[in-house]
Amino acid sequence: MGHSHGEHVHLEVGQRARTLLIGFLVVVGVLAVAGMIWLWPTGAHLDSALNKIDEVPGVTYEDATITAVTDGCASIDMGPIEGPPCLTAEVSIDTGPDAGEAAAVELTGPQVHAGLKSGDSIEIARLPTADGIHYSFSGVNRLPVIGIMLALLLVAVVAVARWRGLMALVGLGIAAYVLLGFMLPAVIVGKPGMAVALSGSTVIMFIVLYVAHGVSIRTSAALAGTLLGLAVTTALGSVAVGAARLSGFSDENEYDLAQLAPAINFQDLLMVGIIVGGLGVLNDVTITQASAVWELRAAAPQWSRTRVFRAGMRIGRDHIASTIYTIVFAYAGAALAVLLLLYFSTRAPLDLLGVEMFAGEAVRTLGSAIGLVLSVPITTGIAALTVGPAREPEPARAAQPSTEI
Repeated sequence: MGHSHGEHVHLEVGQRARTLLIGFLVVVGVLAVAGMIWLWPTGAHLDSALNKIDEVPGVTYEDATITAVTDGCASIDMGPIEGPPCLTAEVSIDTGPDAGEAAAVELTGPQVHAGLKSGDSIEIARLPTADGIHYSFSGVNRLPVIGIMLALLLVAVVAVARWRGLMALVGLGIAAYVLLGFMLPAVIVGKPGMAVALSGSTVIMFIVLYVAHGVSIRTSAALAGTLLGLAVTTALGSVAVGAARLSGFSDENEYDLAQLAPAINFQDLLMVGIIVGGLGVLNDVTITQASAVWELRAAAPQWSRTRVFRAGMRIGRDHIASTIYTIVFAYAGAALAVLLLLYFSTRAPLDLLGVEMFAGEAVRTLGSAIGLVLSVPITTGIAALTVGPAREPEPARAAQPSTEI
């Protein structure tokens, strides 16, 4: 028998199960890294696949501070319309050749409802024309707000989760690099979407779980359950996308993207979204189930593996119930604008499920939910096989309390 290290408690583990588990993870990890190396696009390949939007010659973007906001615009006749269709922002230009000068910038459409007021920092486009220099609204400087929220998150995570929380953020940063540096560029240049998603997601899960929870048999059991749940999600998603004849074009954003990156396979892009969308929830469920089995074995060393599995599944059923809500509401929150369209159609809601905009979200949600549900018995079974066999508790062999902080 071998012993695990870095767990909440010290437990004996089955040597054969440990060997098979480590062997499985080594093979999968090597294949994932090899896949990333094979699929990683070069910079030249990425540049050739992009039809970048050309900027108007002479246009520059400068920072400005709003000094006043008034109703109406000189270029728009207000007429009898109720409510301002346009606002005029008086600004002080902070950067560029006109720094220190005042200018008027018209705010229309969504900008009217953004709540812009005196003192706000915005970005303006400086357009040289035959009639002189004109300025137009480009965007709001939101970096200070995002920076403050990020700082609050860091403080909260470190204060509550301490070292483990900090390591989780480090793992998240590395995972973001894999997503943005490998997965998305590979999809843009037309690499096989499922291969990209599986290799990238597998590497992300290795990094996130081992960095956040430490290298141990308990974490390895959770990782194996995550990867198998990911495989189930991928298989079901692939079948569902093909059977539902989904094209991946659900709104105008996809049509715009097709013009900018013609090599993208949008069915593959939909599959990548399904796979990546389920990673976080799968990780949460599997690490919880592995930990539950570990604690059950520590508390009841005389139980058989079957009894440990059944007790772990009782915990898992409660976890499934709450996590399914998480998936559904997470997708619903991200697609609220799409869901609102249901109220403006004369067709029955069930009939609208045939429309790709709604069908794509349904397949995405259901695929992730099925993978999540099946990952619970998979992970619980792996963890139950990994812990040692039943033994009569002895004072000298009793599980030692964790020394983790």
